[in-house]
Amino acid sequence: MSALFAVLKAIAAVCLAGAIFYVMNLAASGLFTNPGLDQPAYVILPDDAPAAAAVEAPSFEELMASADPARGERAFRDCQACHRVEEGVHAVGPSLYGVIGRDIASFDDFRYSAAFSGLEGVWTPERIDALITNPQGFARGTAMTYSGMRRASDRADLIAYLQTLGM
Repeated sequence: MSALFAVLKAIAAVCLAGAIFYVMNLAASGLFTNPGLDQPAYVILPDDAPAAAAVEAPSFEELMASADPARGERAFRDCQACHRVEEGVHAVGPSLYGVIGRDIASFDDFRYSAAFSGLEGVWTPERIDALITNPQGFARGTAMTYSGMRRASDRADLIAYLQTLGM
């Protein structure tokens, strides 16, 4: 009887080890793959492997040429928490009506943070792109708490929408 018990314990140990290995394999697969793309989430290349050719991102001008103001209006929903698009109507942030081509910090009836009060020039699409990419990087010390819009195509769509305001 004890020999049979020893064999059963050995079989149970092998089954338990297999089950643990299977569960750990599933967990590791979940961490290092992206099921939406069916590709590894992170690939470690050996030192002698050639680096993949860098994918060239479209230029700002190309993005603006293909920008869609309707998509930009949807992207503006993030901005609506602080900005309005009606002429002269301010909220936490200044009105964005007619912002393209307008002088920076030009409203007398809005109190700008010191970060914007020190900037000169006009709002160009490129400047707005820089601002909404990284507000703190564009105007260090700004009261604007928005962390930035990462996708360049979304920024181009938003700028295309802003260009339709006040025209």
